[in-house]
Amino acid sequence: MSVSTRLAELGVELPAVVPPVAAYVPAKTHGDLVYTAGQLPFVSGALPATGKVGDGHGLVAASDAQGYARRCALNAIAAAAAAVGGVDRLTGVLKLTGFVASVPEFTGQPGVINGASEFLGEVFGDAGKHARSAVGVPVLPLDSPVEVEVVFTFA
Repeated sequence: MSVSTRLAELGVELPAVVPPVAAYVPAKTHGDLVYTAGQLPFVSGALPATGKVGDGHGLVAASDAQGYARRCALNAIAAAAAAVGGVDRLTGVLKLTGFVASVPEFTGQPGVINGASEFLGEVFGDAGKHARSAVGVPVLPLDSPVEVEVVFTFA
C-alpha cells in the first residue's frame, strides 16, 4: 500500500513543508536515505503550544506533547517527501531522534516520543519500525515542547 493511500485512510493530509527558521534545509538525501532537519510541531505556520513538558500549572502535559510529537513526524514526512519527489517514494523509517523540552524531574520522554513512533508505524507498517532515541533537553527552538528528526529510506 502506498504512503499516500495510507495517509488518506488515516484521514491525514500532508501539510506544506515548514520553511527553515535558520540556515539549513528541511531534508537532504544521501544514497537511498533522506535525513530530515529537526521538525517542530507547526500547524498552519504556528506552534500549537510552547514551554516545558511536565506535570503542573503552566507546563505542557505529556499527553499533549505526545500529540505534538505526532505532528512533528507528519511534518518530517512532508519534508522528506519534498526532498525525494513525492511521498510515495518513501519506503520506510530507519531512525528517529526525539527531543523533549522538559522540567528536570520529568522522565517520560519515551512516552512523549511514542507519539511520533506510533504514527510512523501507522503510516509505514512494518517498514516504519525504527531505531530511536528520546532525549530530555532544557529548551528547544522557539520554545517548542518537542522536536523530531527522522531518517527515511526511499526508492
